[in-house]
Amino acid sequence: PTAILSRQTAGIRGKSLILNLPGKPSAIDDCLNAVFPAMPYCIDLIDGAYLESDPEACKAFRPAHAQTSVKA
Repeated sequence: PTAILSRQTAGIRGKSLILNLPGKPSAIDDCLNAVFPAMPYCIDLIDGAYLESDPEACKAFRPAHAQTSVKA
């Protein structure tokens, strides 16, 4: 659980979202489980493709003003 505290770096370069993850597989799992709900909105912010999510696997975070359909 402390891995996410020591790897709290993310950024955008061009159209790429960059996440700094720990090296231990179980710590990577912890970190990704924490950030996955925000991924669809993060991708939308960098004007990427609309990502559908399975609410049973992960409830995606999208604010009310976020895009709600696939981009043309």
